[in-house]
Amino acid sequence: MPQANANGLSFEYETFGDKANPPLLLIMGVGCQLVMWPESFCNGLADLGFHVIRYDNRDVGLSSKIDEAGAPDIMAAVTAQLTGQPVTSPYSLDDMADDAAGLMDALGIDTAHVVGASMGGMIAQLVATRHPAKVKSMVSIMSTTGNPDVPPAKPEAMAALLTPPADTSREGMIQQGVDMWKVIGSPKYPGTDEELRAVAAASVDRMVCPEGFGRQVLAILAAPARNDALAKVTAPTMVLHGADDPLVPVEGGKDTADAIPGARLEIVEGMGHDFTEALVPVYLDKVGGFVREVEAGRAAAE
Repeated sequence: MPQANANGLSFEYETFGDKANPPLLLIMGVGCQLVMWPESFCNGLADLGFHVIRYDNRDVGLSSKIDEAGAPDIMAAVTAQLTGQPVTSPYSLDDMADDAAGLMDALGIDTAHVVGASMGGMIAQLVATRHPAKVKSMVSIMSTTGNPDVPPAKPEAMAALLTPPADTSREGMIQQGVDMWKVIGSPKYPGTDEELRAVAAASVDRMVCPEGFGRQVLAILAAPARNDALAKVTAPTMVLHGADDPLVPVEGGKDTADAIPGARLEIVEGMGHDFTEALVPVYLDKVGGFVREVEAGRAAAE
């Protein structure tokens, strides 16, 4: 896959569809690589008439690692947040939003539909607030504003995300990934064991960077609430959330939609915190339908 330089770092990316079509940038969540966006979803969006770009955030996959920052103490940061103490991180979600904007510049993209999931939704929100001219529309999936008043993750979901594998062999790390997705996944749209294993193996075989995952977690914990900034978003926005999300409860999606003027809120019953093949038709219907609607509106206004 190609790489592009942006914001002083190198980013691994992949594209789908005709470059002449409207760009759509996909931003993935904490510790997750670009392969977590299902190819069937990316190809489906391309078939709907979009030029789709998915990429590895800093500190994961094949993009630049911030190794000079060292290994983070995640549990100390979690404890600090829970007790109202400040959390420090080697970089911020704002920096990661600037990465996304810089990648667009490096690829010669002036404006794009920006779609983010989980932490990627937080980054997409910040792209819309920090770089509004670059955002045709914004879709925030399974994400939240950072508002401390919304309910936290369920303990079992947080444990599944943060507990390191006891067995750090390839097989042990793959199994940990499978186990995590079973905990935080969608009860109505579960992935098959074969599918979950293939997804976990793809990530393990590309690049595992536990320290990078930890540094991303710190960036989330250190970020202030975005509600006030989101009140100024002018891009057409859809907030998509699972009613049964144990990691980012649905109240986070509701709070996001409430914060953004005119935002459309779509809650999917039986959806958790994942991207299974069973969910791809739902995502294509909701996300694809929304961005096509925005494109049609822009064309009619021109």
